[in-house]
Amino acid sequence: MTQQTQQTHEPGSVDTTTTTGPHESDADQADTRAGTPDPHPAGHAAGAEPHPTARAAGTPAAPTARAALAPPFPPLAEPRPLGEHRVWPRTFHDRLTAPLPGLKALARFAREGAVRPGPEGLADIPGLPYAPAELPRAGAGTLAVTWAGHASWIVQVGGLTVLTDPVWSRRILGTPARITPVGVPWDALPPVDAVVISHNHYDHLDAPTLRRLPRATPVFVPAGLGGWFRRRRFTRVTELDWWEGAELSGVRFDFVPAHHWSKRTLTDTCHSLWGGWVLTDADGRRLYFAGDTGYGHWFARIGRRYPGIDLALMPIGAYDPRWWLCDVHCDPEEAVQATLDVGASRMAPMHWGTFVLSAEPVLEPLTRVRAAWEKAGLAREDLWDLPIGASGRLGPDADGPARPVTGGASAPAAPDSAPR
Repeated sequence: MTQQTQQTHEPGSVDTTTTTGPHESDADQADTRAGTPDPHPAGHAAGAEPHPTARAAGTPAAPTARAALAPPFPPLAEPRPLGEHRVWPRTFHDRLTAPLPGLKALARFAREGAVRPGPEGLADIPGLPYAPAELPRAGAGTLAVTWAGHASWIVQVGGLTVLTDPVWSRRILGTPARITPVGVPWDALPPVDAVVISHNHYDHLDAPTLRRLPRATPVFVPAGLGGWFRRRRFTRVTELDWWEGAELSGVRFDFVPAHHWSKRTLTDTCHSLWGGWVLTDADGRRLYFAGDTGYGHWFARIGRRYPGIDLALMPIGAYDPRWWLCDVHCDPEEAVQATLDVGASRMAPMHWGTFVLSAEPVLEPLTRVRAAWEKAGLAREDLWDLPIGASGRLGPDADGPARPVTGGASAPAAPDSAPR
């Protein structure tokens, strides 16, 4: 077994895998103590240099000059071995950006009880965008994404098909049934080359869906979550700490921080880590899957460490009541700001329109993210507000610039054909 690792900072050298305890920089410690920082950091103040995507609507994006990208800072760690067995701390409480709710907050939550939209907020369910279609053609030089719903994407990168937080079930524990069907039937998927998991909450780690996979499927998971998969007989499980990466068939999988937490049972709070994933192909094409996260300082650091992100898959839903959820879920405006912070060229919203997890009206995340994107002066074509089931593509074998569908048919009732 390898040495226990626990990294709460950005490593300062290429080889960071022998860290034995948290030793943050002073700036990191200040950020962590402060909790969620100002959602409008100095780098985006009035008069600051505009983001690369803040060009006039309709102006085509210049081809990305891969060789001219800024180098990562600090340099990326050497890839970890696939399937490596490791020893982790019992708890990752020290990684929390903000304290978990205490008794006072729990009492207020129980008193107010506003965790679902009212009838008016649910009335737009039939109008949720839903446009299932065949998966796009995607060669080794293409980056393609298809939204299956919630945080589940079919990502085609570097010739691999990767699932993110796959949830094909109709219902998850403690939550009403999904309000839109899955955008891609399970039987329509190509062979799955890998799976990435952001954390262990039930709407991101779904056992009935994962049971459908061959047990030899490579799975990339946060530190401390490997045992869950090995107990279910998965044989190729790679656990990573923040800022660590591994490679599969020429595609690099890097695990990066998020402002969130983990819990699956009454006794395992923060016993495994949480985070997002950066996937980079051999040509340098790069995708950021944010997982589940609030807004905070990690986004700018991810952008500095992984420059040239072509597409950010960003959560925009499950944010109301704000006092309860602001530390762990971005609202639409924060998601746009986070996209600017990571330096992504494009954003595809997710984590909305699938499960009713909070009190905002079901269509509000979409209308607010579109307004925030326009207010930021960003090109309309760079907001990939895909209907569930729709796709977008980038790459030399794409048929010109990717122009994802931004409307879609009304969502039918979700059929009771889930893997439960």
